[in-house]
Amino acid sequence: MLYAAIDIGSNAVRLLIAETRKEEEGVKLSKQNLVRVPIRLGKDVYSRGYITSSKEEDFINTLKAFKLLMEVYGPEDYSACATAAVREATNGKKILERIEKETGFSIRVIDGLEEARIIRNNNTLPDKKEDLLTLFVDVGGGSTELSVKSKEKLLEQKSFNIGTIRLLNGKVDKDLWKDLERWLMQFDYAFGKINLLGSGGNIKKLTKLFGRPQESVLIYNNLKYAYEQLSKMSVEERMNGFDLRYDRADVIVPAAEIFLFIMDIIKAEHVLTPKIGVADGLIYELHRKHHCEESKEG
Repeated sequence: MLYAAIDIGSNAVRLLIAETRKEEEGVKLSKQNLVRVPIRLGKDVYSRGYITSSKEEDFINTLKAFKLLMEVYGPEDYSACATAAVREATNGKKILERIEKETGFSIRVIDGLEEARIIRNNNTLPDKKEDLLTLFVDVGGGSTELSVKSKEKLLEQKSFNIGTIRLLNGKVDKDLWKDLERWLMQFDYAFGKINLLGSGGNIKKLTKLFGRPQESVLIYNNLKYAYEQLSKMSVEERMNGFDLRYDRADVIVPAAEIFLFIMDIIKAEHVLTPKIGVADGLIYELHRKHHCEESKEG
């Protein structure tokens, strides 16, 4: 079946249209179209506390365009969610009401823990038996979501307001880094044997540029080298030297900083970077919803 997912993040708004099918090894997702528009709602919210009128118009026009595209594809169902930027904007609720009126989209606002749960919906996540724990890390513009699992059991999850756009705007207090370190230290018995999975556009791009993209692996030393090299460059130099868009060239350095901070603490030698994200998780969520409905009808 064909489904659509809309992920409204602090840095970009994404539309994923994908088909799912059941196979012996599980549900397979086949992407039909992925559209990413770098609106950067977080730039307003984390500096001013609200979404400006110009950003609001860009936001609404983007969703109107998504609606037209969805009408062409004709998905069976859709799911749309908004994360930190819309959640923290003083006018976020008012804008979502306008969006529903003008586009018909019903958008749910989710917190960091729900965001982490949606990402874990992905059933293509690698699991290494020799590791004691699996740590999921999703770095976004407004926050970083962490989840720890032991086999299939969720042990802990936490959201920290440490995001790439917040860092660029100088909105991350030093105490937040200490809080993150303290939270990670509860798993010190597994340090060096934690299966680290990273998600988000920045870690995927870093893997493509400095890692082994065919294997979706980025070695710690390569990430550290990338951070050292990129942090010396201006945004324009990163754009020209690595063929990056502006909206990727500026946030890629703080993203690397966050991952290095975590990897240093848990003594991770590498991070796995499968192609997963909120939009993918929403598609799997829709598949399960409709599969359960079909089972009940049968």
